[in-house]
Amino acid sequence: MFQGSSALTLDGKGRINVPTRHRDALVEQAQGCLTITRHPDGCLLVYPRREWENKREQIAAFPMQARALQRLLLGNAQDVEIDASGRVLIAPELRVAAGLSRDVMLLGMGAHFELWDAAALARREADDLSQGMPEVLTQFSF
Repeated sequence: MFQGSSALTLDGKGRINVPTRHRDALVEQAQGCLTITRHPDGCLLVYPRREWENKREQIAAFPMQARALQRLLLGNAQDVEIDASGRVLIAPELRVAAGLSRDVMLLGMGAHFELWDAAALARREADDLSQGMPEVLTQFSF
């Protein structure tokens, strides 16, 4: 289970350094093989390959009404590997699609990660918090 946030910097070639606390687990669980794709919220999803393969099967089984979401998730999926220096290359088309600039945030979301442009994430969190808690969470206590 991945959790927590990491402030990272895209280098000139579009690579990020995978934080050490996650790198070891990713190498052990997925031999350093990851899949990166787009998310409708404007970030990128980063999955250990085995997790992605399960998710890909679910996405492929969506009904035709969800074709646009299939296209977004499957059509933009790219397989990558953690290199010997612990870096992952984010493809140019994915960087553009997610509006990634130099400063990015990697968020552990359980079985996968979200990769956000740092400024976009700050705006998104502010907007989300200004709307209050969704009705579905009224029974949840911290």
